[in-house]
Amino acid sequence: MSPADWAGIASAGAAWLALILAGISLYKQHKSDKRRIERETQEGQESKRADLSANLITVGKNNWRLKVFNRGKGTARNVRLVDIEEGRSILAQDDIRHKFPVPILEQHQAVEITAVRSFGSPQRADIKLLWDDETGSDHQKELTPSF
Repeated sequence: MSPADWAGIASAGAAWLALILAGISLYKQHKSDKRRIERETQEGQESKRADLSANLITVGKNNWRLKVFNRGKGTARNVRLVDIEEGRSILAQDDIRHKFPVPILEQHQAVEITAVRSFGSPQRADIKLLWDDETGSDHQKELTPSF
């Protein structure tokens, strides 16, 4: 074989190597783009999702409230509160009927329900929160806030 033949083989090998490296690079870029799109989609969903929670808080001396609040980025709609311990509850049932369902609860907004603490009363409130948001309807969360 002449030196020209060796040069032709070497250049063909270099071309194949460049083609393989370009294919690997293209595959890695595709995977990276796919992960970025998934992350952006997830972040978009999280910005539309409401996240409701509740705490028992004290307002002055011996004055308690159940504070239901939205800590999510999305707006909660049709917020309902179900008192699981309705017969032996520390929550004022009239207050619940009067304030719920809440049509709209924006981020960082809250609704307060009167809680009654007396000797022999339960130390916690078993509740279920239900709501709708832009990601779906009838989301629910069971909570047990305590004194």
